[in-house]
Amino acid sequence: MNTSAHHLQVAIKRIDSSLPLPTYATAGSVGFDLLCREDTEIAPRKLGRIPGNVIVQTPPGYVLLLAMRSSTPRRKGLLIPHGMGIIDQDYGGEGDELLVQVYNFRDEAVMVTRGERVAQGIFVPVMRVTWHEIDDVGTGRGGFGSTGG
Repeated sequence: MNTSAHHLQVAIKRIDSSLPLPTYATAGSVGFDLLCREDTEIAPRKLGRIPGNVIVQTPPGYVLLLAMRSSTPRRKGLLIPHGMGIIDQDYGGEGDELLVQVYNFRDEAVMVTRGERVAQGIFVPVMRVTWHEIDDVGTGRGGFGSTGG
């Protein structure tokens, strides 16, 4: 077990307290698993939202990132359409349940059942920047994917 991991105190509220708090699946997991609060059907080739059962107060200086578990696209045919969810520090009040926006890329409806693990959350430190605008940026690499040869 990695004993050098930092621990962050985070305020959390469960909407359905009969479901467990989010947990880390293994000692080496960097993301905690979010559980689906209630059976949710996602129509074919449509967007849907999976209720994550918790309201989280992200600590100052951090962002909460939500990503699919790696098995979810294969098992369920679901992706997060924008790659990952970004939960801002001011989204943590009453009614701000974590919702996982998903896209069903299959031709049939997908059912996500209550208690099922579908997504994971990771707290990441963030910095605000102050822009220092310049007139000359020097020579670049030559475009998108230019180092791939």
